[in-house]
Amino acid sequence: MFDLTQPILRTDISGMPLEWIDIKRAISLVALGQVSYTCGDYALTVNGGINRITQRRSRLEINSILSTYGNCQKFAKMDMSYSPPVHNVPLFQRDAHICLYCAERFDAVDLSRDHVTPFSQGGLDVWNNVVTCCKRCNNYKAGRTPEQAGMTLVAVPFSPTHAEYVFLQGRRILADQMDFLKSHFPRKSPLRKRTQI
Repeated sequence: MFDLTQPILRTDISGMPLEWIDIKRAISLVALGQVSYTCGDYALTVNGGINRITQRRSRLEINSILSTYGNCQKFAKMDMSYSPPVHNVPLFQRDAHICLYCAERFDAVDLSRDHVTPFSQGGLDVWNNVVTCCKRCNNYKAGRTPEQAGMTLVAVPFSPTHAEYVFLQGRRILADQMDFLKSHFPRKSPLRKRTQI
C-alpha cells in the first residue's frame, strides 16, 4: 500500500527534475490536466465522487514521477553557472552526515555548517566553501582556515547540480525515483556511489 506522505517527484515536460510535491498537489495537477506524462512505478489510485448523471465514480492514478507541461520559469534559464541555494539539510545529506574534519557520523542536531574560508577572511556562503562539521570541530576551528587550525578536510566540498540538489532534499526516495534522478547526475558525481541500491 502506498504511503500518503510519500513525496512525488515533479519534472518539467523534458524530464528535468524540478521538485518534490505532496500527494495533494499531485492529485490537483492530475485533476487539472497539467500532467503531460507519468513514469516510475504505479503509486496510487484515488477514488473521487460519483457523477450524478453517469453514476460512475471518478478515479485518478498517481505515479511516483509526474511530468508537467511547460518549463518552470526559474529553471528554464539555468546555465552552467547555476548553483542551488545552500541549506543545512541538503548540505548534511551531501556530506552523508559526516563531519568533514573528524570523519565521524552524527545526527543532524549535532552538526553545523562550517565555512572552510571563514566570513572574517573573505569566505562566501557557497557550496564549494561549506562543509558539514560537528559542533566540537566547528568550535575548535572557529574563525580560522583548516590550515591555520591544523585541521584536514576528509573530502572536497562540491556544488551539486539541480538534479543532485533535488535528490539531497528528498527524505524518502523510492527506488524508481532514485533511478530517475541518478540518470540526471553527472558521470563523475560523488553521489553516484552513495546511491547504488
